[in-house]
Amino acid sequence: MARKSIVNYGFHFGGSKNDNTSEIKKVIESGKVNTVKIFMNVSTGEMLIEDDEILKKVFENSKLVLVHAENEMIDKALKLNKDYGNGLYVCHIPSKEELIKVLNAKKDKDFNNEKHPIYAEVTPHHLFLNEEIRESTKRNKMLLRMKPELRTKADNEFLWEVLNNGEIDTIGTDHAPHLISEKLEKITFGMPGVETSLALMLNAYNEKRVKLETIQKLMCENPAKIMKIRKRGKLKEGYFADIIAVDLSKEWTVGIDDTIESKCGWTPYENWKLKGKNILTIVNGKIVFENGKFSDRLENGREVEFYE
Repeated sequence: MARKSIVNYGFHFGGSKNDNTSEIKKVIESGKVNTVKIFMNVSTGEMLIEDDEILKKVFENSKLVLVHAENEMIDKALKLNKDYGNGLYVCHIPSKEELIKVLNAKKDKDFNNEKHPIYAEVTPHHLFLNEEIRESTKRNKMLLRMKPELRTKADNEFLWEVLNNGEIDTIGTDHAPHLISEKLEKITFGMPGVETSLALMLNAYNEKRVKLETIQKLMCENPAKIMKIRKRGKLKEGYFADIIAVDLSKEWTVGIDDTIESKCGWTPYENWKLKGKNILTIVNGKIVFENGKFSDRLENGREVEFYE
């Protein structure tokens, strides 16, 4: 990673159904990771943990546990964090019903407190896409599949409402860049999202659906604070100069006015007309991207550091 990445990077450590809590302890003590990701529902790959004793040990031995959990597994994750955990981050919440579970727990001091806080994440695809869009074409029925699956327009609107009320903590992409050939051959869960995430939110700002300050908090400041990433996430003296500049008036068409940089070569938002685009990226105080072009003198990004 250090030899290829031109941006800074960090890792979550994965919890295993084969009980790797001894490895979890080691990597956390090393300071190389600060978070552990587990799957409590089926997704792509063999990562599901169903053994209650292993789940308990993961929560006991982790600082912050990120969970892929749906429906009743959200209730279970909340209880595990309350009884054994040191922090719970519920990833990619897709629906009103599931978000309400998390919101209720966040308001309950027995569940959400300094010892074991709770954080809520939503994704662009659960904000902007839904079952109706997925079912509109044969191609979409294959491509717009992920876990958790897309829900209804009403779910979209509830997620937006809660986001604007300040009760969502972060926007994450759940980026999974499967090739189109893989997606069209059989149902394959996951799709690309990193490349378009900011542009979609800037377009939402232009449509008066969200404030710029909210985008900054949910996509920059809050993730760095929650994951305890050292000197990142905001403009402040003594912090690393990781900065982007955007043109809020730039109108463009996804995949037409620019190329798809992801190795998978496609995006679910192809041909979407958006307003607002990144025009400058500065990493560690050095320009790496400006006006559609990468710098001729790129340097490697750095692995982020964590604080207690």
